[in-house]
Amino acid sequence: MLRSLSVLVLIGLVAGLLAGAAVGAWGDASARGIAEGVEAVGGLWLNLLRMTIVPLVFALLVNGVASVTDAASTGRLAARALALFAVMLVIAATYSTLATQGLLALWPIDPQGAAALRAGAGGDAAAVASAPPAFADWLRSLAPTNPIKAAAEDAILPLVVFGLFLGFAATRLPEAQRTTLTQLFQAVAEAMIVIVRWVLWAAPVGVFALSLGVGLRAGLGAAGVLLQYVVIVSGVTLGVALLPYIVVAIRRATGGPISLAAFARAAAPVQALAVSTQSSLASLPAMIERSRDDLGVSSRVTGLVLPLAVAVFRMTSPVANLAVAYFVAHLYGVEPTVPHMVGALFVALAISIGTVGLPGQISFFASMAPICLALGAPIEALPILLAVEVIPDIFRTVGNVTADMAVTAVLRRDGEDAEGET
Repeated sequence: MLRSLSVLVLIGLVAGLLAGAAVGAWGDASARGIAEGVEAVGGLWLNLLRMTIVPLVFALLVNGVASVTDAASTGRLAARALALFAVMLVIAATYSTLATQGLLALWPIDPQGAAALRAGAGGDAAAVASAPPAFADWLRSLAPTNPIKAAAEDAILPLVVFGLFLGFAATRLPEAQRTTLTQLFQAVAEAMIVIVRWVLWAAPVGVFALSLGVGLRAGLGAAGVLLQYVVIVSGVTLGVALLPYIVVAIRRATGGPISLAAFARAAAPVQALAVSTQSSLASLPAMIERSRDDLGVSSRVTGLVLPLAVAVFRMTSPVANLAVAYFVAHLYGVEPTVPHMVGALFVALAISIGTVGLPGQISFFASMAPICLALGAPIEALPILLAVEVIPDIFRTVGNVTADMAVTAVLRRDGEDAEGET
C-alpha cells in the first residue's frame, strides 16, 4: 500500500511540474489565479504535516530512550550489541557529514535550479542564515529554560536534550509510574502517527499542488536539482554500506571466526530481498536463516541480536537524514556553523532511536524536519523531496540489513562466551 502511495506521489510531482510549466508558458491571468489557488492547498497540506512534528518526535524520543535502556538491562550480549550499534552510528553519521559536504563542494547546486525549487517550495533562509550564535551562547541554549517555548519556536536541539533527559529519568521511576508515563507518550505518538497517515493519504494531491507552484514560477528548471538530490543522497547512503564489511574484516583480523568472503555471500540474498521489499522487518526471517546456515551463528545470538537490531538500530538513518538536511541547507544558501553541524549530528543520532520501525513516509518528516531545523534550514522543500525519496530508500534498507547481519557476525563468539548470561 505504501509503495503504491509512493508511486502516486511521484506521479503527482511530475504532473504538477508539467502542469505548472504549461500554465506559466501559455496560461492567461485566470489560469494563473486558479494555479495559485491550487498551490495554497499544498501549503495547507504542508502545515498539517508540520503540526505533528514536535509532539511526534518528542514522544518517540522519550519512548525510544526507555526501550533502549530496557534492552541494555536484559543481558551482557544485548549491552554489547547496543554498544556496537552506538559506535557504528557515530562513525556513519560523521562520515555522512563529511561526505555530503564534500560532494556538494565538488558538485554545487545550480543557482537557477535552486531558485526554481525554492520559488515553489517557499521558506526563508535569511533569518536562519544570519548572526550565528557564539559557542558560549550555543552551549547555554542546549538546556531549554522553557521546553514549551522551545517547541513553539522550533528550537529542536534543546527539545531533544530535554526529551533524552526525560526518557532516562523515566527508567528510574517505580515500575507503575514508568509504565504510566511511557504509555502516555506511546499514546501521543500513536495518535500523531494516525494523523500523519491521514495527511499522507492526500500526499499525491499535496505534492501536486506544491510542485505546481514550482513549475508555474520556473518551468522545469527544478528537475535537475531533484535528480542531483537523488544521486547525492543515494550515493552517500550507498557509501556507508561499506562500513559493515570493514567491521567484519576488522573482527576477522582480530581472531573472529567469519571471513569477509563468507559474510558477503551470506548477505547477498538478504540484500536482494531488501531491494524488493524496502523493509528491514520483512527481511528479518532471511537474515536469521542466512546467519544460522551460512555463518554458523547460534540460535541464541540470532534470536536476540537481529530482532534487537531491527527494533532499535538503523545505521543508514542518520546517514541519509543528514545528507538530506545538508542538501536542503545548501538549497537555501544556509552555511551551518560548527555548532550547528554538531547539533545536527546529535539530533540525527537521537532521532534515529525514536523513529525506528515507522513507515518510510512518516519517518521522513519525523526525522528530517528536526535535523533541518537544527542546521537552521527551512523545511518547506521536504514534501517535494519526499516524492523522489523512494529511490534513496532502497539504499537505506540495503545498508540497514547489511549492518544488522554484520553486528550478528561480529558478536557470534561474544554470544557463545556469554552463554547463560541474562
